Amino acid sequence: MTSTNLVAGVELGGTKSITLLADGNQILRQVSVPTRSPEETLGRLAEQLKAWNAETPFAALGIASFGPLQLREDAEDYGRMLRTPKAGWSGAEILKQLTAPFSCPHQIDTDVNGAALAEYLWGAGAGCSSVCYITIGTGLGGGLLINGQPVHGAMHPEIGHLRLRRAPGDSFAGGCPFHGDCIEGLVAGPALAARFGAPAETVSDDHPHWAYVASDLAQLVCTLLLTTAPQRILFGGSVSNARGALLLAVVRQEVVRQLESYLPFISPATAGEIIRPAALGDKAGPLGAVALALRALGG
Repeated sequence: MTSTNLVAGVELGGTKSITLLADGNQILRQVSVPTRSPEETLGRLAEQLKAWNAETPFAALGIASFGPLQLREDAEDYGRMLRTPKAGWSGAEILKQLTAPFSCPHQIDTDVNGAALAEYLWGAGAGCSSVCYITIGTGLGGGLLINGQPVHGAMHPEIGHLRLRRAPGDSFAGGCPFHGDCIEGLVAGPALAARFGAPAETVSDDHPHWAYVASDLAQLVCTLLLTTAPQRILFGGSVSNARGALLLAVVRQEVVRQLESYLPFISPATAGEIIRPAALGDKAGPLGAVALALRALGG
């Protein structure tokens, strides 16, 4: 008999992937596998899900995946990976391979939209209707919820590839293979290593180039505030976790300065409430998959 409280989730990441079982938002079991080829990775994840389902059938499945993804349900390639620099993954049939063995409701979204949903339900976005979640690690991704719903349209937000105004004097060319100095190409982990000539975690707090990084992030925050008016912008991911205390205080100051009092809801007194660290840490991704499963149930 299927347990109405038991749901399954998959967080598909660029380096590792996780499958899990949860009772509500309480994770009961979790298995991690390295992300290799689509055939190997999706096959291992599906086998684990089938083993759990054979023990006690789960009521729904949520899939939170790195992107870009086709999320238009009327598209022929719905649930597939779109063009990606991740070798071998362009066109991968993620949704079909993970859901074919099961008859339960399911939902797929980007990993960052899933994390934004988890933070909205159980983390630093609780009590808000509009939340933006930014993760900075190997890349930069952004999930966006408006009125509690993940944003979809022609595709899904690709916040990491915004090209923004550069700080005067910053000559770093950027590291994105598609766009050079988009925000991902300026502040993600590999870009910081190229900018500093060393891994970011080894660079001293007083290095002058951190001011450029803070200016870039402030430009991102200003753009999001001006275009989507989120009540919270939450930062997660390995770079944010390692350098958040250093960067966010400066980013808030820069945001207030750059906006020049144009937005009435942003001030030195409110910036700390709006621009903050995410609360769920490394659970944001797995709980994002859980949140999608619960949404598939209508919860």
